[in-house]
Amino acid sequence: MTRRTAPELGLTSDADETPAAPPARPLAADAERPAERQAFADDAHPAERSASADAQRAEQRIGDGSERGPEGEVGSYAPAAELLRALASPLRIAIVMRLDDADQCVHELVDALGVPQPLVSQHLRVLRDAGVVVPHRRGREVAYSLADSHVAHVVRDAVAHSAHSPA
Repeated sequence: MTRRTAPELGLTSDADETPAAPPARPLAADAERPAERQAFADDAHPAERSASADAQRAEQRIGDGSERGPEGEVGSYAPAAELLRALASPLRIAIVMRLDDADQCVHELVDALGVPQPLVSQHLRVLRDAGVVVPHRRGREVAYSLADSHVAHVVRDAVAHSAHSPA
């Protein structure tokens, strides 16, 4: 009996007894397929191809929110979501309500709200970074005011709504 060598048997080496994978050959049909389906092997389950293709199309539609449509519309709400995220704290809502009445310094907010000064300062930073409040000098102190009245309107409506809705 003649012993055949590893390359003749399709093995990668004499020590390796598993056959080597055949080289990948492009199929003529691959050139005719849409780009999102070319990434799949021909033996992939059709449901897997379809689900992944749907996900890729959804990502392309949503993208960075610049496209408008049922899914692309979501990206246009990102600034509003950031605003609501900045307001998503009872203390920050209380600060906005206080600043709706009048401009106040940190120590005035601390006295009115009964919370430590570092905590008020941290929450003011969040509101300032979100563009909700603006600082301005009042002598040696820094007073804060609302950037515009729309935010106060949103907060007042949310507070009124929560008072009427069952918990």
